[in-house]
Amino acid sequence: MKSIMNKIALTFFLILFSSGIASAQEIIKESVQDTLKTQTSNQKQKIDGVIAKVGDYIILDSDIDKAYMEISSQGNSIKDITRCQMLGKLLEDKLYAHQAIQDSLKVTDAEIKSMMDERLSYMIEGLGSMDKVVKYYKKNSEEDFRSYFFDVLKEQKLTSEMQKKIVDEVEITPEEVRNFFKTIPKEELPVFGAEMEVAQIVVEPKVSEAEKQKVIDKLNQFKKEIQEGSSFATKAVLYSQDPGSRASGGFYKMNRKTPFVKEFKDVAFSLAEGEISAPFETDFGFHIIYVEKIKGQDLELRHILLTPTVTEEALKEAKEKIALIRKRIEDKEITFADAARSMSDEKETRTNGGALINPKTQDTRFELTKLDPSLNSQVSNLKEGEISQPLMDEDQSGKKKYKIITVTNRINEHTADYAKDYTKIKDLALKEKQIKAIGKWFDDKIKDTYIKIIGEYRDCEFTNNWLKK
Repeated sequence: MKSIMNKIALTFFLILFSSGIASAQEIIKESVQDTLKTQTSNQKQKIDGVIAKVGDYIILDSDIDKAYMEISSQGNSIKDITRCQMLGKLLEDKLYAHQAIQDSLKVTDAEIKSMMDERLSYMIEGLGSMDKVVKYYKKNSEEDFRSYFFDVLKEQKLTSEMQKKIVDEVEITPEEVRNFFKTIPKEELPVFGAEMEVAQIVVEPKVSEAEKQKVIDKLNQFKKEIQEGSSFATKAVLYSQDPGSRASGGFYKMNRKTPFVKEFKDVAFSLAEGEISAPFETDFGFHIIYVEKIKGQDLELRHILLTPTVTEEALKEAKEKIALIRKRIEDKEITFADAARSMSDEKETRTNGGALINPKTQDTRFELTKLDPSLNSQVSNLKEGEISQPLMDEDQSGKKKYKIITVTNRINEHTADYAKDYTKIKDLALKEKQIKAIGKWFDDKIKDTYIKIIGEYRDCEFTNNWLKK
């Protein structure tokens, strides 16, 4: 059975999100280059030159080869992609970037520099040194490469901002959703897989003030030793309980948009370069931060995280508390949702009556085939409405808590139903409307933009009317 859902999702992905193909953002392995050589070995060798122009942007024949290499480097096949199709994609990217400038979309040099630093770190890690990166891209100097790469990333950012502007302006009404659903032939209605809705109540063991003070004292001792000459990075490697940064000496690069907890960001941005914070608390434990560099809106910092020890007595009390909550729910003294609102220690789910939110879809349904393995093991044998026994959870930093889980709803695999699957159908309808908006945008902007295609590429059959026939 053909699926309208799959067709829309695939089309939307290809049109909207595959930007900046010839962007030099990935390091191409030799095997990828060999693939390209094999593909083009029988083609007549040509001198590289301009093959198209969109506004002030040019496209070289070699840009198509770079695009092929980038797709291959990501593990995708280039077998069925023609040079004409690839040129069409590059023309789209140039038009996006050109129009972003015409619309005065804001892309700051600081943003591009931050992107470049991040990408260069990845490249240097892959190739071994900055000199090797410069040599790989056949530039004469690091300065020459940075100038080239800055322009590449700026164009890429302009492209993505223009795409975002187009789709963000698209809205859809319930009536449009209904009409979209009615147009799908019955035999092509999408089939949605089995799903479930899950809720949980969490009880965290109480940490004594004495254990908290032990951690604070230890962090203050670290701070004193570092100020006297010890290495912050070494301390982080040896003692930090943050698995995400411990191996790199507690290093993070962040700005105000970086998704760190508020308490961490507030302290980080209050520090001067070279300053070490006092110990402070977040939901993860206690930290000290050392700001190494301030670059515009970006901070380069190191931190050490220590979590207070939870005693066996505190763990036992947490388990007894959640067992009592479970008994009260089963005895019908209180509903699961009300118990979650009044007794759960998990802020993210407490206000929703314990309901878990799927981070990928932002709704409460989880597809069984895509369920996180750890969650799947906890709920797979539960019947609808059944409550699990108390379960101990331990995160990567070693923090322990107890929880109970219930399956509030099971939805079997089924053909799309307008009433039951409105959110999913709305998403499909919106994507289709966004695709149409992008198509109309191209039709309008191609008419108003200087576009020139040179030589044999004028014989290509493009999806968009680049030749203005």
